[in-house]
Amino acid sequence: MSGSAVSKVLVIGGGVTGTMVSLALSQKGADVVLVERNADLTAIGHGITLQGNALKAFQDVGVIDEVLEHGFPFAHLRMRSADGHVIMEIPTPPMGGPGLPGTAGAMRSDLATILRNAVVAAGVDVRLATTVESLDDGGDGVTATLSDGSTVEADLVIGADGIRSRTREMIGIQAEVRPVGMGIWRVVAPRPEEMDCSELYYGGPKYKAGYTPISPDHCYAFLLEENLDRSFIGEHPNGHVMKEHGQGYGGTWGRIRDALPDDAIVNYQWIETVCVEEPWHRGRVVVIGDAAHACPPLIAQGAAMCAEDAVVLADELTKTDDLPAALSSFMARRFPRVKMVLDNSLLLAEWEMHPDTPGADPGRIMGQTLHALCEPA
Repeated sequence: MSGSAVSKVLVIGGGVTGTMVSLALSQKGADVVLVERNADLTAIGHGITLQGNALKAFQDVGVIDEVLEHGFPFAHLRMRSADGHVIMEIPTPPMGGPGLPGTAGAMRSDLATILRNAVVAAGVDVRLATTVESLDDGGDGVTATLSDGSTVEADLVIGADGIRSRTREMIGIQAEVRPVGMGIWRVVAPRPEEMDCSELYYGGPKYKAGYTPISPDHCYAFLLEENLDRSFIGEHPNGHVMKEHGQGYGGTWGRIRDALPDDAIVNYQWIETVCVEEPWHRGRVVVIGDAAHACPPLIAQGAAMCAEDAVVLADELTKTDDLPAALSSFMARRFPRVKMVLDNSLLLAEWEMHPDTPGADPGRIMGQTLHALCEPA
């Protein structure tokens, strides 16, 4: 590729970050190999909130129409008391620009399918049920040995393999993955007709409850509380547990809770975080997305930061033939933005775990963050 720092790229990880960067680079002419440890490019089936800057990234790689067709766009966020009374409503600023909705809800599985199909159509060489066993950075290229015994020669390796990134470990970046102190229950449920946006319920017996519409027919509801025993982690028929723990909330949330079957499949996870404060690259290997900066979902910016990483990295890599300069420019564009989102998300988590903290004002910090993200990535 003339004027590009890379012609052959290996991407490790097939989630939102990995598929987005594979798609963005292949569209700019790079030869991309995508390695994914699972047998398919799928995702956990609960919902996801995609704010305007995430939608802008999907627009940049040409999948926005499908995302909006399968999702549920809206333009505001509503905060309620535990009994369902409205506290305030926050219009979502146009973070993706005037031509895009402020926010959209979607099924994670739908998003994964859209990105998988786009990656395949773009000609990316997808290797499923495969891992990278070792990386040999020779200075002028990287040789990756895969779990099937084959090797891939690449100009750059991109680790998009999540919060517990093996790529990060392989290149010697030390980063502590730590629990925030909150766990989250998530479940997909029928969407009540009155649900027209994301809503958050404050002041109840747990840290917070809420929901987001993700299609004309479905929503996903969530409940934030303390970390429970690890045996709850994952997807299990624990509808009765979520119903029990979600007592004390009224309004639409209460009706969704009460309608859950006792054996409904719900997802429970500890919320964890990591932040690589040093450069995310070593030689010809770089980590992006949750491998570099995983934040709590308090501002619903996790997927947006990952999608932005992908588009910005592809942009920087194809603006110059100087790889070190491209990676330095990428860090300069990304780190202040993701650090702001991460810090504000962690602050919100602290305030929600300790609501009597002097000066705690979740609405203010959320509004400030969203308005700051109106600046292009």
